[in-house]
Amino acid sequence: MSARILVVDDLEANRRLLEAKLTADYYDVLMAQRGEEAVQLAKREKPDLILLDVMMPGGIDGYEACRRLKAMPETRHIPVVILTTLDDRDNKVRGLQAGAEEFLTKPIDDVQLMARVKSLLSLKVVTDELRAREANGRRLGVIGEDLRPDPLEQLRLSAGNVLVVDDNPTQIKRITAALGIEHRITVLGGEANSAPPDLVVVSVTSRNFDGFRVIARMRSGEPTRHLPILAIVDADDQKRAIRALELGAHDIIVRPIDEDEIIARARTLMRRKRYMDALRSRLDQSLELAITDQLTNLYNRRFLTAQLGPLVQRAQCGGDNVSVMVIDIDHFKRCNDTFGHDVGDAVLREFAVRLATNTRPSDYACRMGGEEFVVIMPRTPGDIACLAAERLRRNICAAPFSIPSLSEPIDVTVSIGVACSERADDSADLLLKRADEALYEAKQAGRNRVIGRTASQAA
Repeated sequence: MSARILVVDDLEANRRLLEAKLTADYYDVLMAQRGEEAVQLAKREKPDLILLDVMMPGGIDGYEACRRLKAMPETRHIPVVILTTLDDRDNKVRGLQAGAEEFLTKPIDDVQLMARVKSLLSLKVVTDELRAREANGRRLGVIGEDLRPDPLEQLRLSAGNVLVVDDNPTQIKRITAALGIEHRITVLGGEANSAPPDLVVVSVTSRNFDGFRVIARMRSGEPTRHLPILAIVDADDQKRAIRALELGAHDIIVRPIDEDEIIARARTLMRRKRYMDALRSRLDQSLELAITDQLTNLYNRRFLTAQLGPLVQRAQCGGDNVSVMVIDIDHFKRCNDTFGHDVGDAVLREFAVRLATNTRPSDYACRMGGEEFVVIMPRTPGDIACLAAERLRRNICAAPFSIPSLSEPIDVTVSIGVACSERADDSADLLLKRADEALYEAKQAGRNRVIGRTASQAA
């Protein structure tokens, strides 16, 4: 995996050494020697990962540089690995609390460094893909202004659900004491918690189960694929630590577990998960907006076009027939002119509810625009479609529409034209045209009726 990595160290020898190691693995390396320079370079160049030394003379140190990077919208998504000769727990926790994803002690072990780099870059690829799709949605106008705020601006770390997979009672007690202050803890095999976890802590040192297999299965299963995993390893077992990262663990912590360190690592992992969840949720919402009419919550014209064409083509190739209803609310302009557009919108919303409740789950109810609607009916011959249309028509006119702003309900009727795919040369446009001609005929005949039109009757 190729990527751009920013190396920040005040000593040129250290910078050149890291540059040589990283370029040997085909990474593109940027370099800075001061904290302030690193912040500005990261803002301008947008690297994929930052390796940041702590002790830098003058200006700001690595901790402050990390805090500034995580505070800026342009750089807060970039993983930061703090590098330092300070090996005490206070400095490690301080680095994690500043927002760093990892804390490595000099002299840096090459294998461990490359394992952490690859693991963090894999997560960055997923983040970048989601952000790129979101940016494309904005350019296309699919994601509106109400969806624009950066999820990180709105995220506040609140209580989460932590699943602990371990068989060491002393270790479980230590984890529970540390994380239980902020989060809800569930131990696998203990009292069940119905809520899905936000973090999984897995021991790979257990004797009663294979922690590596747990990690691998979580990474391969769809419901657990995106769950952050914190692996517990022995301090002197580098091979197991690297194996855990290779299998998909997002982070590792060594035994004996330091309570402040696991709290800081859990916060970082949960914050990242919630950010990714927010991005995915916004993309799902933007997809829904792209195919949904905002007034009626029915499918829109874009969705109609995308669905009808393939269904008609399938029918041409010997598949099941597809029928369409084209529906128009009778005298809708008179309703708008008499009562106003707010009442007209209320009528459209009520009509959409009745339309949706009188079509099958396999049908697609769409709003073409204005007071015109279309229902796509897969695997439905024309006679069955006409019966369904008549049932819908009766339901619409059977009970007046109650509008909250009006003292009296409004009588509403609809005219419906129906057509079915019948010929080898049928297309979506021809099918809609036949149904539209049938609708025009229904209106000419007095409205509030259903008329079906076959291919032989088409103009």
